[in-house]
Amino acid sequence: MTYPKELREHTRLDEKTHPVQFFFNRCPNAKDGQQILFLHWHEHFEIIVMQQGTGVFHIDSQPYEAAPGDVLIVPAGGLHVGYSSCVGDIAFLSIVFNSALFQHWVHDPIHAQFVLPYLEGRVQFPVKPSASDPDVARHYGLLKQAAAEFAAKEPGYLLIVKAQLHMLLTLLARAFLPLQLPEHRARPFIQNRERFKALILDLETRYADKHSVADAARAMNMSLHHFCKMFKKLTGRTFVEYVHVCKVNEAERFLLETDMTMTEIAERIGCDNPNYFTKLFKQYKGVTPSQLRKSNAAAN
Repeated sequence: MTYPKELREHTRLDEKTHPVQFFFNRCPNAKDGQQILFLHWHEHFEIIVMQQGTGVFHIDSQPYEAAPGDVLIVPAGGLHVGYSSCVGDIAFLSIVFNSALFQHWVHDPIHAQFVLPYLEGRVQFPVKPSASDPDVARHYGLLKQAAAEFAAKEPGYLLIVKAQLHMLLTLLARAFLPLQLPEHRARPFIQNRERFKALILDLETRYADKHSVADAARAMNMSLHHFCKMFKKLTGRTFVEYVHVCKVNEAERFLLETDMTMTEIAERIGCDNPNYFTKLFKQYKGVTPSQLRKSNAAAN
């Protein structure tokens, strides 16, 4: 798993004329509760297909359990993060695409009726479609076919991938759009993620600073109880846990990419006591800093 330097991820899309990318994610020997997808957001849509193991993905403050075969749809701009809910190997596919992928259908009235409302954000698919309508799971084979096409990269594969994704969106719209017309529309688009993005980015970039949950709640103009509740919903962790994770993730990077001493790394992430740093690191990574560095050196 890699950790982006910013909360907003500038996702790599190899083909500008066909803005879609498939990421085949693997987390071997994952621990229960281990972070398998770093908290981030991007302007693109994302479809997560769970392939092996089980996990919990927090998407716009709501947790969604995912087992092999489950599909989750992350709306454009949605904050999302994932954690393992099992012990063992984890594998999941992330399909990231921009609405411009379907720009050639813009003038098609049927596309405008069924798919465009979702691409423009006027309505949203359920994050876990099969939980709302189990029958839609029969369409998920289109994603497997699209992934195989993308991996093989035979002539014309991007056109096939584009067609399969458009077919999936159309079939999902057939199932859900009648229930999402104005008179049946669900609760308004959640605004909490926008309020928290700047705060979370601050935690991740100023990981060496002292961060108080009381100060953070005041900055968000929330009561302490409401702030803690919303933060846990959005990130899957308490405020204190998230601050610790930011520090430990940076410490891991320093251990693997530099030759700084343990004391120097502890100081860099804002831990005055090296012994506390070792204890904190082992709590979240399962090994001590020195053990991680030794195992990495042996592997290389």
